[in-house]
Order: sequence, then C-alpha cells, then structure tokens
Amino acid sequence: MRYLALILICTCFQFNFGQDHFNNPLQSKDPIQQQKWVDSLYTSMTIEEKIGQLFMVQVFSDKGKAHEAEIAKLIKNQHIGGLIYSKGGPMRQAKLNNELQAASKIPLLVGMDAEWGLSMRLDSTYAFPWNMTLGAITDNGLVEQAGRQIGEHCKRLGVHFNFAPAVDINTNPENPIIGNRSFGEDRDNVTEKGLAFMRGMQSAGTLANAKHFPGHGDTEEDSHLKLPTINFSAKRIDSIELYPYRKLIKQGLASVMVAHLNVPSLETRRDFPSSLSKHIVTDILKDSLGFKGLIFTDALTMKGAADYVEKGVDGTRTKSLIQGGEIDLMAFLAGNDVMLMSQDPEKGIAKFVEAYNNGTITEERLAHSVKKILMAKYKVGLQNYSPVGMYNLVEDLNRIKDDALYEELMENAITVVKNSNQLLPLRDLETKKIAYVALGDDNGSPFLDELKKYAKIHEIKADKLDGIISKLQNYNTVVVGYHKSNANPWKGFKFSQKEMAWLYEIARTNTIVLDVFARPYALNDLLTVENIESIVMSYQNSKIAQEKSAQLIFGAISAKGKLPVSAGQFFPVGTGEDYNSLMRLSYGLPERVGMDSQRLSRIDSLANRAVSEKMTPGIQLIVARRGKVIYNKNFGYQTYEKKNKIGFDDIYDVASLTKILATLPVLMELEEQGSISLDDKLGDLIPEYKNTNKRNVTLKKMLSHYAQLKPWIPFYYATLDTVTNKPDPKYYRKSRTEGFTVEITNTLFMRDDYQDSIQKVIRDSDLLSRLRYRYSDLPYYILKVYLEDFYAKPLSEIAEDRFYKSLGANYTTYNPREKFSLKNIVPTEIDNYYRYKKVHGYVHDMGAAMQGGIGGHAGVFSNANDVAKIMQMYLQKGFYGGKRYLKSETVDKFNYCYYCGDNNRRGIGFDKPQLGDEGPTCGCLSMTSFGHSGFTGTYAWADPEEDIVYVFLANRTYPEAGKNLLLRENIRTDIQALIYEAIID
Repeated sequence: MRYLALILICTCFQFNFGQDHFNNPLQSKDPIQQQKWVDSLYTSMTIEEKIGQLFMVQVFSDKGKAHEAEIAKLIKNQHIGGLIYSKGGPMRQAKLNNELQAASKIPLLVGMDAEWGLSMRLDSTYAFPWNMTLGAITDNGLVEQAGRQIGEHCKRLGVHFNFAPAVDINTNPENPIIGNRSFGEDRDNVTEKGLAFMRGMQSAGTLANAKHFPGHGDTEEDSHLKLPTINFSAKRIDSIELYPYRKLIKQGLASVMVAHLNVPSLETRRDFPSSLSKHIVTDILKDSLGFKGLIFTDALTMKGAADYVEKGVDGTRTKSLIQGGEIDLMAFLAGNDVMLMSQDPEKGIAKFVEAYNNGTITEERLAHSVKKILMAKYKVGLQNYSPVGMYNLVEDLNRIKDDALYEELMENAITVVKNSNQLLPLRDLETKKIAYVALGDDNGSPFLDELKKYAKIHEIKADKLDGIISKLQNYNTVVVGYHKSNANPWKGFKFSQKEMAWLYEIARTNTIVLDVFARPYALNDLLTVENIESIVMSYQNSKIAQEKSAQLIFGAISAKGKLPVSAGQFFPVGTGEDYNSLMRLSYGLPERVGMDSQRLSRIDSLANRAVSEKMTPGIQLIVARRGKVIYNKNFGYQTYEKKNKIGFDDIYDVASLTKILATLPVLMELEEQGSISLDDKLGDLIPEYKNTNKRNVTLKKMLSHYAQLKPWIPFYYATLDTVTNKPDPKYYRKSRTEGFTVEITNTLFMRDDYQDSIQKVIRDSDLLSRLRYRYSDLPYYILKVYLEDFYAKPLSEIAEDRFYKSLGANYTTYNPREKFSLKNIVPTEIDNYYRYKKVHGYVHDMGAAMQGGIGGHAGVFSNANDVAKIMQMYLQKGFYGGKRYLKSETVDKFNYCYYCGDNNRRGIGFDKPQLGDEGPTCGCLSMTSFGHSGFTGTYAWADPEEDIVYVFLANRTYPEAGKNLLLRENIRTDIQALIYEAIID
C-alpha cells in the first residue's frame, strides 16, 4: 500500500514538474540537477549576495583601468550578479570579462544589446541587417538563421543574454528610437519574425529578450531622453502591442525587458513609468500573460525612469527618487527581477537590504527573483564556467558563413514596390542607354560598380539640375540611387527639398528606376510617384545591399521582398512585386553554391606565382558556379614595368577564344535555323571551293579539326622584304592611302586586295597526307568570309548585333582602340618580326591583323566578366538574361565529340577534355565539359555536370611570346584542379 502511495506521489511530482518545465523557459535539460544547484547556492548566500544578484551593471571595455577597477570593486563589495557590456572591442571585452568573472564569487550573468549583432556595441564584429530589413523577408527560416548566428557570436564572446529581439510594432513613422529596430508595423509579421529570431538565438545557447514591453512602437519621444506617452486603449494594446509577447511567451521566451513608458490606460498614476508599475509588470506580464522568465527593466539611467519624481496630491514635485535607490526598489516591487544599469548600484543595494530588514521585501519575493536568476545562470552553463577563449576570437566573430547569410538576407529583403510596364528587370540591353544619378549623402560606388558588370552605365553629375537634365537627353533609362548612411539604424533618411525637386524633374523627363538605400519611410515625403516607373526599396546602404540591388535590377536574382511598413500614401504595408531571375550571372560567396572559400583562395598563390615568376605580367580570373560568380580577382600589371595594375575593366586580346566567342555562336544560330548543316560541304557552301581539294570537307570535320587542313599558314611572311625582313613597301604604307586601308597598326597599312590573296592561298593549299586530328585556324578564315557574305556585314558587327549587345558583353569587341582608352587595353607583345613596335590595342595574331583586326579565329578583345557571360550562356543551353540565343539541342549538337573513336577529343568548335593522360584540362572534370584556350595565355572552360565556368585571361606573350611558361608549368589547369578541390556540395 505504501509502495502504491509512493508511486502516486512520484507521478504527481512528475506531472507538476512537467507542467513547470513546460511553462518555465529558464528550466534546463537537467532540471533536477539545476534545482539542486540553485537551492544549494541560494542557501549558502548572504542577504547582500542575494540582493546583489538582482543588479546588472554597465561595463565598457574601452574606458581604461579606472573604470575596470570600479566594476571589480562593485563585484567584490556589492556582489553584483550581472554585467551588461557596452562600447569597446571583442578582444578587450573578452579579456576584461575573464578577469571580472574570476573576481566574482558567483559567476556573472552577461548581457548585451546586440539586436543586429555584436557590432551594435563593439568594433571588429559583425553587423547583420536591421530588423526592418529582416521584416521584408517572407522566409522566416532566414530570420531564424540570423538569430542563430547572432546567438553563436554572443555565446563565443561569453554573452548569455542578448537584449533582442525588439518586438515593438512600429506604427509611427516618426518614432525617433525604434524605427529600423522594429520588424515593421504589421502585428503578425512582427510576431512571426520575433518568434523566428528568438528560436534561432536560443537554439545557439544565447537567451533572448523581447522588448520594449508593453510596446514602444507608437511613440514620438525617445525614452532615453524623456518619458513617452502611449495613448491607446487597453483593448488596443492587448490586441496589438501585447500580441507578440503572448506568442513568444508560449514558445519559450527567456526574458522580457520592460520599457519606461507612460501608459494611462494601463496605469492610472499620471506620468508613472511602466517599468515601475506593478499592474503592468506583475498583473499583466506575469499573471495575465503567464510569463515565468526573467524580467529586466530597461536601463534605469534613462530619463524615462531617472527623471521620475513623486508628486503631491496637488501635482507639485516632492523629491527625486533616483539618487537614493528608490527607483531600483520601486522597479523590484513592481515585479522586475533584474535592475538594469542602476544609477547607483551601491545605494540601490543598500535600499534593498533596508527594505528586506523592514519587511518591505519578503523572503519569498527575494527568493522568487534570485532563484530565477540562478536558474538562468545554470541554463547558460555557468555551473561549469570556463573563460572566453582568446584564440581566433575576431575571426570567429566575422565568419564567411555570416557574409553568406547577409547576402541571402538582402536577396530576400530587397523589395520592388513599383514596376510600371514591367520595366524591371531590365531586358533588351541592346536597346538601353543607361545613366546613373546619385542622390543622398553617402557612398554609392559599390552600386555603380555592380551595375557596370551588366551593362554600359555612365554616371551623370552636375552642380545644377539643368546640367543633369541636359546630359540625360542622351539616355533612355536612368537609375537614381538614393544613398543614406548605414552607420546605424537611427541615421537620417529623408529626402531634402532639393533632392525631391531634382527627382521629380528627372522622372518627368526620363524613364527611371529609383533605388532607395534607406528606411522605407524615406518615401513618405514624396507628393507623387506618377512619373517614377520603378521603385526599389533596398533598406540599407551596405556594400552587399548595393551589390544585390544592382543584381536584382538586371534580373540576376529574383525579387521577393515585401514592405514591412507603409511607405507614404502610395505603398501600403505588404507591397512588393515578385519576379523571377532572368538567369544572368550574379555575384556572391562560394559557400552559397557549395564551394569552400578557403580552399578556393589557394588559387591566389598560383596566380601570384605566375606573375612573380614572369610567366605573364597580369591575370584576370573568374570562377562561377550555379550561375553565381564566386571568385573574381585580378593579379599583377599590364606590363612588367608595373605602371598599371590589372583592373576589372581592362580588356585582353583573347586570341583563339575568338573562335567560340564570335564565329561559333553565329554558326550555331545559322545551323539551327536550317541555313547550314554540319554535313554541308565546302564546295556546296562556297562556290570558290567547288573545284578545290577541299570541296568535300564538311563543316563537322572542319570544325572538329579533322579535315586534313594545315594547322597554320604564316601569311605575313610573304609580305616581308626578303632582305630586311620588314614589311615590304609593295604591300604596305606607313599611313592610310588609297588602296592601302587595312590597318595593321597606326603606322602600318596593308594593300586592300591582299585579303583576297589570303583566301586564295588557303584554297590552293595542300591537304595533309593523312586524316588525323590536327588543330587548324584555317576553318575560321574560311567561315569568316562565308558569314560576312551571308549577313553582308563584318563579323565584328554580326557578333555584336546578334550576341554581345543583348548579353551585356560591353567590353567584348574587335578593334578595341575604336571604343576604349589605351589605358584599359592590355598590350600583348613588343613585336620584332612583323610590326616592329608594341602591339597595343591591335590584335596580336598576324593573320587576323591582316584582316583588319577582324578574324574568325582571333581578334576579339574582352574581359573575364564578359567571357564568363558567354560561357554561362552556353552552359545554360543557349539561354541568358531572359533571352534564348540558341536551342538546347543546338548546344548539345556542337558540344559533342563525334570523332572520339578516332582519338580526336574535339567537339564542333569547342575543345573537350583529353582522352588520355595529357590535354587541355586538369583531367578532373566531366567529358561533357567544353571550352577553349588562346595563344596569348587565355583559357575559358564550362562544365555542365558541376555547373562551373572558369575564365583565365593573361598576356603571357608580353614582352615576347617565347616559351609558353603558363602551359609548361600547368598554371591554368592546376588552378582548374584547385577549383574542383574546393567543391563541398
């Protein structure tokens, strides 16, 4: 019978225990051990030690030894229970924290305001987006991840409580202190975001704190400076402001911070701070909402509490309560557990001891709060305290994964709030002439630089509006970037009267995209948006926000965000137009696409080696995966004189990459249209070949380098003087004259009719004695003439009109001197055999030079970014930027090895991986991959199986071609191997 009774008692205990565990967010995973530790420690403490636990004092890690000694004294003499760190740096804080923890008999509970990360208070730490930005995201899982990573940072630094998230519902645009710190104005959205953030942070082992109870979102005053008033009914407050707390409490919220607010509907005493109100703290928060976690006051040094004075019945002042510790005591008696940043902790503790001794504070009341604090200490692991590790601390607080998350957060937050006629994303780039105008008072260069990756963009500046309007007449699309400081969430955001006037006039006379890099309330003052075709809300002016917004404008990423607040009279909360990506290249971190940044960075050493050992003066290098450029770096200089560093907008002679960047796509287009067939014979395609030894050569064999054609014919040899070995005056003039207009250099012009001689030499040339794979340029001499006859225009114009312009390949061209400054054109050689001068801005290949710089096999100049676009178009089976250039089956047909069985690895125009041990690749990628290399040191490769594009541009021929050290040392293919070794997913 006694055994049965024991079972019943245990069952009831377990039931009650389980109920407490469900309701008490401070209970740990081992509640029995936790309770033993709490009870044992509480029993051993003096009354002063118990009361000291109720105080959390402010600490700075940048105020020096005197301040630190003062805090240590408070810990030793007043038995302070917790610290809230403010300004400083992570290394200093960690060192100081370890020292202060060592000085404390009972481990200290550490808190911080880290709403958007530790950078809210500390230098050298990470800043995630503001809550307002997070409020625009529809995927709450991303907000949860943000909370988790902020929690990881806090835990790494020894911070147990993060006073976040702020769940104030910001229904007042003029709110001076909340604003960007709020998730928005919509009750449900704020609740969902706050809940996600809390879950994430607490899953990382850092306890959350919802603030500012009962709701600071609809005030026009800052409680740091005075006591704000909330003039809503109790019913409204219960249904709106308290709603997030109710939901978060049910899901295990660890703590709440009570604000200093005057709320007449909840507290009848006039101008009585909510933090001191028993009705608000105990009756509502603890009893009505059932909250059992820790309750913190907001900082008691804030004027909203510190300026409170008792009043007589006639309303006159009687005395200030802040100096004698009365405010602290009132806050405790109201139901708060932790007195945050008391004005005078020593006097406050003395006041508590006095109140305990006279019965004002009962043992039950004291034990209630102190034991909750001790439970929290156990829950965060302080029963087994260990110091903060100093090794690698700053790196641990600034991780690649944090940048990766920031990128993803911004991609999901940026909001298209207006998009008349579906102007965005910008399409049909061949028809666009785009200008950029900067407004605001902060830097917008990352935005402009990113825009330039997609199209030709000119920044327009002028001191007066008339000058701007005049210059903009040459453009049909204007991007206006409004850039405001991203230093903190309280920075100014409003348009000036001058800026609004300029904006209205620019919009009246142009098609514009307005991109706002500030809080959404910036749009409140706009009287009209009638003439503004598209408006993008980017929320912040961080570098990543600017880059992602440019990518969104061009459709490299999709539009997903929704306004978290109403933005003026035109855009209610929830506004946001979605659109899908146009499958243009975007730019981001390797980890976003299953690559490892650290492993990928090993490329740097190989590229630097190539430059330092004079294999090439400089390099442009791009790696993209899954449509995202993840490595985009330049190395070295244009020449060994080291005067001009390689820049992203420098262009290289890409040599034989011309074959797949110009001639091949045009041929592919004609083939899929039925104008030609791969089985067509030269004799049928080109009448001049009908009676030659090449009449039966098919396009398939010719473009597979399997047609017995000579590898190379040095056409220029025949035009040199046999005695001087210099250009023969019979064929050349030093200036442009009648009949000599083919520009080899600016001081060398060839006879016009010699281009026909080149074609005759090819027609009359012998075939090789046997059929085997032999790489040859001759097919591209032949096909260049065919294509130009077909379209009745130069190949340069054909490729530009049909591909480059619409692709946004604005740095890709023949004869670059006509379009670009020489300072942006990388020289290729100091020629001592034909041109006898520096080859700079003219094609290096002699045969292409003799064709006026426009060869089917060579002549194209480009940068790595443009080459990557064209390779990505191939990788996406002929689709890019919302436009289909080629059919999928066409790309497959040309990217096929028809003669692999004959030991010929080549596709149709494309090079393919080696069939044996040696060849053009690292030997570590799929046989479906394809690409090409060029004599000047260039290389471009795409792999459909791993979805990778790799572009390497160099001028290894400068100052002389000589030995190909890049090839001999396998630099390009060794880099390719490193790319594949960096794949983690």
